[in-house]
Amino acid sequence: MVDILHRVGVSTPAPDQVYNALTTVDGLAGWWTEDTKGSGEVGGVLAFRFPVGGFDMEVVELRPNERVRWRVVDGPEEWVGTTVDWELRQDGDYTIILFKHQGWREPVEFMHHCSTKWGSFLMSLKALLETGEGAPAPHDVRISDWH
Repeated sequence: MVDILHRVGVSTPAPDQVYNALTTVDGLAGWWTEDTKGSGEVGGVLAFRFPVGGFDMEVVELRPNERVRWRVVDGPEEWVGTTVDWELRQDGDYTIILFKHQGWREPVEFMHHCSTKWGSFLMSLKALLETGEGAPAPHDVRISDWH
């Protein structure tokens, strides 16, 4: 198994703003995709739709201001059964996000694409929280012919 890993710092006085952007439909729609629906509560399913497809994530763990964890229950074959984990901690003026998309069976070309897209969406999350304006799909950075 292989994982996508990223670390980003968001200039915030406390991690609650980051946590809310990861656990509410409005928050998620502000940086990942405008077409977000569902429940961000444990046991709930969040549906994320993009111009080229989508994913359904079951919320499996929430620790306020510390951790958010999802399990992919529907979407591309490579994603189903993987987990998306967000660890948050305050370090001075920054909330540090340790991001993990875990459980890929092998590092296929689609994983390379997804790693780059995750990086661009993490920058969208950072921009949303620091400037008030993210770049969710369909306004995200087009990185290739796969979007």
